[in-house]
Amino acid sequence: MNLHEYQAKELLKKFNVPVQEGVACSSVHEAEEAYRQIKTQFGSPFAVVKAQIHAGGRGKGTIKETGINGVKVGKSIDDITEFSQKILGGTLVTIQTGAAGKVVNKILVTQDMYYDGPSERKEFYLSILLDRSKGQNVIIYSTEGGMNIEEIAHNTPEKIFKEWVNPSGGLLSFQARKIAFNLGLSGEAFKNCVKFVTNLYKAYVNLDCGMLEINPLFKAADDKIVAVDCKMNIDDNALIRHSDLASMSDTNEEDPTEVEAGKYNLNFVKLDGNVGCMVNGAGLAMATMDMIKLSGGEPANFLDVGGSANAQTVEAGFKIILKDPAVKAILINIFGGIVRCDRVAQGVIDAYKNMGNINVPIIVRLQGTNADQAKKIIDESGLKVQSAILLSEAADLVKKAVA
Repeated sequence: MNLHEYQAKELLKKFNVPVQEGVACSSVHEAEEAYRQIKTQFGSPFAVVKAQIHAGGRGKGTIKETGINGVKVGKSIDDITEFSQKILGGTLVTIQTGAAGKVVNKILVTQDMYYDGPSERKEFYLSILLDRSKGQNVIIYSTEGGMNIEEIAHNTPEKIFKEWVNPSGGLLSFQARKIAFNLGLSGEAFKNCVKFVTNLYKAYVNLDCGMLEINPLFKAADDKIVAVDCKMNIDDNALIRHSDLASMSDTNEEDPTEVEAGKYNLNFVKLDGNVGCMVNGAGLAMATMDMIKLSGGEPANFLDVGGSANAQTVEAGFKIILKDPAVKAILINIFGGIVRCDRVAQGVIDAYKNMGNINVPIIVRLQGTNADQAKKIIDESGLKVQSAILLSEAADLVKKAVA
């Protein structure tokens, strides 16, 4: 589950991680009030307006309708009003959103951290994520932070450092000091960085993050170390332990079909192909998508119904898949272990009748418990549903359907 910048920063503050202060706003009026509050609190006429979407590259991104960037620095309430009007409700296109972009429903009005000369300040990069190859969390950091971090990583990889954390001991104090040292810090800035990294790692672990990125990690002119921007992803599988975090999900930022699938406990990911897939089990789903490609088609989605396939879940899966106009055929591939094939077959028939006429070919491949009975149920249904037992048979039917 992805969080907005303003949400992530509020969570970091609970772990004593210094962040760039700001106020989330949904209207121009709220933005103006936020500016007055920030100006009074920090004594500076400068403030930053940041579009809040689940994508990076906002500073370089552009609002389609107004041509303005997704992050703007203002020095008066008139600037804040103008920027808010041009960003809120607009479609922000960045390198991560693709050409379609994302609609901006909220902005964050923040303090300006660049309150002294450039010689006294410095931008770094720091992120924490799981290195699956080592089975350890890894802290990735660099002396070169900011909007061009992707170019830095590509052109000068020697400037990217990595520190792996053994799960049995957690982040050790010498590792936090090593990070501060490699960033070239000294004195008060060094001490502040050690505290920052230590508390940030605690936040990462205790919040069950999948990824936590601070870019830029900022050294201010007074040697404070501050998270100016934050991207946070919470492991969906851990939300059972964080009911308070689950409520922070912004479904407006997610694919509508994926949101709908979640209501039926279906694991769904939309892809760009022409063959819809409905499978039980992630491994079988991956193999099914490979088979579709070998047959000359392209998978239109990843849909795992798990071990509880029935008429309701199958019907929900049909409806979700058929919302994609590019789908030319639907392949249902079920291995009957936990779930009996005859029950799935009956679920397919019931769902088909409930939905009425379905205008794309449906291929059902059932193998495992009661597979023969399942094939008989489908063949005798009188509906336009093709059955297969072998994967090769299903592949041939898919090939004909998309030819």
